[in-house]
Amino acid sequence: MNQSDLDDITKTLKGDGEAYARLVGRYQNEMAARMWRFTRDHAELEELVQDVFVEAYFSLRSYRATAPFLHWLNRIATRVGYRSWKKRQAQSAQAGGFDGWEGIVASRDNPLEPVQAADLLHSLMAQLGPRDRVVLTLLHLEELSVGEVADRLGWSKTMVKVQAFRARKRLKALLEKQEAKFGGLLENSHERN
Repeated sequence: MNQSDLDDITKTLKGDGEAYARLVGRYQNEMAARMWRFTRDHAELEELVQDVFVEAYFSLRSYRATAPFLHWLNRIATRVGYRSWKKRQAQSAQAGGFDGWEGIVASRDNPLEPVQAADLLHSLMAQLGPRDRVVLTLLHLEELSVGEVADRLGWSKTMVKVQAFRARKRLKALLEKQEAKFGGLLENSHERN
């Protein structure tokens, strides 16, 4: 347990705003990196990071100090990101796809740049429902264990496994649909199989 976190939490609960500002400063970059998984829009990213710290502030009395403060913040960040996906899905009956598929073709001789690959993955994931997106993000992008995902989402381990299986199947179908439409994207994976 980080003693400076505990000191700043105690001071914040007693009304010291500067103590909370120190906590925000200490974890702001980590929360921004975490929330980047939920959006590629910089303005929305700032809003999500702010939402994490606002929710953390109002929930601070519930922090029990049985795990590091960052773990507690990560749980809040996951809930904030998940809610943003649900809100976005509710606002748009049909998720939009990535418009730049036509110009992107990957092959053994011409692999995608990391930024292109990340953008493609993010655009495919945006077409999934929030439950699928959050489970795949936590398992495969944040590399959490099934138990950690279950803890963070409040799901059973079995539910995480079932949701992940279904989500991977849906993601594969989306990628195959894009492959059929534009070709070339799966060339490397076909060669390996």
